Amino acid sequence: MSLSAALSAAVSSLSAQSVALAAISENIANSSTTAYKVKGTSFEAVLSGVMSSGSGASTSGVKAQTSQAMLVQGTIASTSVDTNMAISGSGYFVVSDDPAAGASATAYSRNGSFTTDSDGLLVNSEGYYLMGYATEADGTLSGSKTLSNLTAIDVSAITSPAQATSTASLAANLPSNAAIGDSFTSSTEIFDSLGNSHNLEETWTKTAENSWTLTLSDPTSASDSTTATGTVSPSSFTLTFNESGSLASVSPSTTDDAAAIAFTVDFSTGAADAAITMDLGSIGGVDGLTQYSDTSSDIDIEVNQASQDGYAAGSLTGISIGDTGLVTATFENGASRAIYQIPLATFTNDDGLSQVSGTIYKATTQAGLLKLSLPGDGGGSLVTSALEGSTTDTSTEFNKMIIAQQAYSAASQVVTTANSMFDTLLQAVR
Repeated sequence: MSLSAALSAAVSSLSAQSVALAAISENIANSSTTAYKVKGTSFEAVLSGVMSSGSGASTSGVKAQTSQAMLVQGTIASTSVDTNMAISGSGYFVVSDDPAAGASATAYSRNGSFTTDSDGLLVNSEGYYLMGYATEADGTLSGSKTLSNLTAIDVSAITSPAQATSTASLAANLPSNAAIGDSFTSSTEIFDSLGNSHNLEETWTKTAENSWTLTLSDPTSASDSTTATGTVSPSSFTLTFNESGSLASVSPSTTDDAAAIAFTVDFSTGAADAAITMDLGSIGGVDGLTQYSDTSSDIDIEVNQASQDGYAAGSLTGISIGDTGLVTATFENGASRAIYQIPLATFTNDDGLSQVSGTIYKATTQAGLLKLSLPGDGGGSLVTSALEGSTTDTSTEFNKMIIAQQAYSAASQVVTTANSMFDTLLQAVR
């Protein structure tokens, strides 16, 4: 090998070790970066030519290439942010730097540091927006599981519409030691289809031993009890109790549940008429209405539980993400409903992805087939309120740094020695 070949090989070594040191530096710099995948450097001998003397001697050097260990799992740590997510196993979040561009601007990342920005969009620390499928209120997808059907998750304009009361339930004890003719009152809040709140008053009158009459008054406004807001039909029901205090019969009763009453409310508020079923427990049971003695000095009905399924319209108070990727919105009226489904993207060859910046990647032909699936359905799973850590091991990187430094110093000595030998050769010529 000639002096020029030795010098060329040493220069290639300096260049290769510089590439290695750059990768080491990047790894150490990103030792705390969410979902960062450590970069490794591989070295390959390069044969640049064979001397013509026939001795078989060759001129050669080295080149370095970097790659990321895409399939290495980072440590998952819990956070206090509900919208943070980590992927356990394979897969990537589908993200975009332009939420209005749709599928044409999609990229892929495992950085799940998502928070809600001022526009109501879920965005991670690198400024990329999370994409998902819009869903129906029960969580079923509104369309197919395709890339073109993905949209940026936007919670800015989500509200909960009002829901009229359709079912109610009441668990109470009527005093068995009340005198015949005694009456007691209770009330239930109900809502119409416009979200207006009404009070429905129930009057319980003892008509005989173990026998009572329930009378429903016409509803009144929850804000003004003197204002009638509709009419109830039917409004009177007969109840009987067993000698054990359990409910024996309700008349008239619904056809499918002998311990429930059904009535309609014709509202005068402009809302639609409501058909309401009120569950009073079970025949022969003590899970609803009962008749036991009241030992207090002031005998009265004792309401143990009352509920109904209506509510007024409400604005968004928060969102939560389940481990299946289902995004659920909660509202100030107590209602909640599914709004989006987050998918995970997997590729045939993760190492073929092209790094855009940080932990953001683009699909390439080398990455192979893209598959979109729900978390846990053939791919990785989601861990909510958590983040995946960097895969950098600083102790390993320091070891690599020492090796790179030694190799670089040795190559530089070759350059120095070759330069000295060239000087000696030139002096001999003179």
